[in-house]
Amino acid sequence: MTQPTDNRRVGHRPLLPTALLRTALDLADGGVPVLPLRAGKVPFGNCPACTKNACGGRPNMKTPGPCTCPAPCHAWSAATTDPDVINSPTWDRPWREAAAVAYHPGGAGLTVVDLDHPAAVTWATRTLPPTQTVATTRGEHWIYRGAMRSMNGVRDGVDIKSTMAYARWLGPGTGTITELPQVVCSLAVQEPATVRPQPKVLAVPAPVGGGACRHRTPAYLQRGIAMAEKRITEARDGIHTTVYRTFLAVLSTHGRCGCLTEPHVARLFTAAQAKGETLRHCTDAWTNARTRLGL
Repeated sequence: MTQPTDNRRVGHRPLLPTALLRTALDLADGGVPVLPLRAGKVPFGNCPACTKNACGGRPNMKTPGPCTCPAPCHAWSAATTDPDVINSPTWDRPWREAAAVAYHPGGAGLTVVDLDHPAAVTWATRTLPPTQTVATTRGEHWIYRGAMRSMNGVRDGVDIKSTMAYARWLGPGTGTITELPQVVCSLAVQEPATVRPQPKVLAVPAPVGGGACRHRTPAYLQRGIAMAEKRITEARDGIHTTVYRTFLAVLSTHGRCGCLTEPHVARLFTAAQAKGETLRHCTDAWTNARTRLGL
């Protein structure tokens, strides 16, 4: 990733030339998809037409531009290199209220190894090949050329941000960017170290009871949970939708007879969090599935 230049192409009327907007246009000019972030390092919420994916969400999650909406909706998938979009009136308010610029590493053909504390940086220095590094508030970003699956918590204090993820732009950093090594790719297929189910994961209701049990053997339920885990784990896109629909399928089959227990729910939450879902998203998806089924 190179230092932004002053060679910008702006198709619409010029907005107030804030530093963040200038940075975003420079990055986009270099082929890096960008989007504004609010305070707290979070994307701007969906517009009213897209709230709770009322618009139908992304037609697919492989390209920017979640739907026909011109607003910076749907988080990372809104990231774009189009200066006409970045500098459009619809993005005016977000840029004026933005606290940072984010970019979609996978969309730029990059992978960011996010090291969240000094111990993680020490591990990377001893384990990973040198590449471009950028200092963060608590650690460093190590940036490699090449895209891969994103995953949080691949080990203590280490997240991988590439496809279907965003990272803050914190400057060009130091060093020369190098090719994505196998040692980084292999991290995404290991069991994540920080997404193990916590006690609060199990606060969602599990057994419902009151219905006739159709499960002749415990193996029937175990196969169902295993199939649900596999469906979530093997999802390549549409993770939010896949998690919700999987939770819905499990509850529709096993939710009324009381066979579904908290350990079963924990397994589903763990699989979803391993794909990058947050605890809040898991809890919301579970609650929404129960509500839809009247449980």
